Amino acid sequence: MKLDILNIEGKATGKQADLPDAIFGVEPNDHVVYLAVKQYLAHQRQGTHKAKERGEITGSTRKIKRQKGTGTARAGSIKSPLFRGGGRIFGPRPRTYTLKLNKKVKALARKSALSSKAQAEEILILQNFSFDAPSTKAYINILNNLEMKGKKTLLVLSENDDNVYRSSRNIPKANVKLADELSTYDILNNKCLIFSEDAIEKITATLS
Repeated sequence: MKLDILNIEGKATGKQADLPDAIFGVEPNDHVVYLAVKQYLAHQRQGTHKAKERGEITGSTRKIKRQKGTGTARAGSIKSPLFRGGGRIFGPRPRTYTLKLNKKVKALARKSALSSKAQAEEILILQNFSFDAPSTKAYINILNNLEMKGKKTLLVLSENDDNVYRSSRNIPKANVKLADELSTYDILNNKCLIFSEDAIEKITATLS
C-alpha cells in the first residue's frame, strides 16, 4: 500500500511512502484489539481505593444497649455498619488492575488497529518538519491545510520534538505521540493518524 507524502501546506510532494501489508493490510482481529484496549484502560487505574471496615473504625466496643426488651434489633457495637459512622461492609481495598498480554498479541492488536485506519483512509503521511520555536498558530495552520480542523488527530513522530509538542498541547483534540509509545488505544481513540516519514520507518521496524 502506498500513500502520497504531503508537506505542511497540505500539498503532495511527489513522493510516496510504502506501507507494508504485513502491518497496514492485515485482517483486523477485533477480539485482540478488545484485549489490548482493556489492558490499557485497566493500567490507568491506580487501585488505591480504600474504605474502613468495622475492625478499622476508631470507637468503643462496648455493647450500646441491652440484648432484649428494647423493641428494636440487637446491637453489639457502635461500629456496626448499620449505624452512621460505622464501618463499611465489604468496602474496596487496594488492589492492582494489571492484566498480562503476550507481546505477539499486543503487536497483532496494533497491526489490526492500523489496518482498520488504513482501510478507512484515516492515515496521512507528512513530510518531516520542525519548528524553530513553539507556535500554536503554526500547528493550527498545518491542521487547516490538511483539512483536519476540529477533528481529533494524532501526530506520530519518530523522535521527541519539544517545539512541536508544545505547539500542539493547547489545541483541543490535537495529540502528539512517539512511534515507540503508540498503543492500540491511541490509534483507535483518534479520528486521523498523521505519521511523519521517519515515524513510518520506525513503526515498520518495530512491528516487522
